[in-house]
Amino acid sequence: MLLSAFGSVLWLLNMAMLVLAVVALFFSATTREDAYRAADKQTKKFWLIILGVTVAVNLFVPMLFLQIAGLVATIVFMVDVRPAVQQISGGGGGRRGGSSSDGPYGPYNGGR
Repeated sequence: MLLSAFGSVLWLLNMAMLVLAVVALFFSATTREDAYRAADKQTKKFWLIILGVTVAVNLFVPMLFLQIAGLVATIVFMVDVRPAVQQISGGGGGRRGGSSSDGPYGPYNGGR
């Protein structure tokens, strides 16, 4: 029974690592190439290869040390590269180029 529960926990961890890697690969694939150069990060091709290999390892070669290396690469992408590239390409956290005084229907100017 205990071994079964441990297997379930490991399966959930593997699925979480796979989902995170797939999401990172999607974000990497949908970002412009020039944003990587402007943010002074590795190229888009580099991150597509690294994250693609990570997804493949998680799916086909469940070796823990390779999965951990892929998890580190995925975390680096999500925490460091993606915010920098997103800031360069103008996708700053849900705000689409507005100022801090913009309301839901346009700029708020206090009735002036």
